[in-house]
Amino acid sequence: MTLLLDTHFLIWLVLGSKRLAEFPWIDRYRPWGVSPVSFLEIQFLAEVGRLSVRNPEFKEPVMVDTRFTVDDIMLATLMRHALRLDWTRDPFDRLLVAHSSARRVAFCTTDRGIRSHHRLVPTELDE
Repeated sequence: MTLLLDTHFLIWLVLGSKRLAEFPWIDRYRPWGVSPVSFLEIQFLAEVGRLSVRNPEFKEPVMVDTRFTVDDIMLATLMRHALRLDWTRDPFDRLLVAHSSARRVAFCTTDRGIRSHHRLVPTELDE
């Protein structure tokens, strides 16, 4: 795994969003890393009406799609890294950045707040 996807990138890739045209370089990082945290975030977004997909309908295809690698990181490792991130109050952002930090892999996100605090992002996002 050379890249961990933020939840919105995972959604865009699975649903074939037109937004991906802005990121033609992303295929170079396949297979894309997926955190289990993203599946929980997707469920929360669906439950509050911000997303029309939900689990397991979303999760199951990702689990068998060879474009993705679901990285089942130990919870204790994730927490150890997340506890150091005091610059965000978003629990999903904190856990996903912690996952990236723990694995020492780039985190693919368009979130400017994350990109200003987290040093492990693909250089293509700075262009």
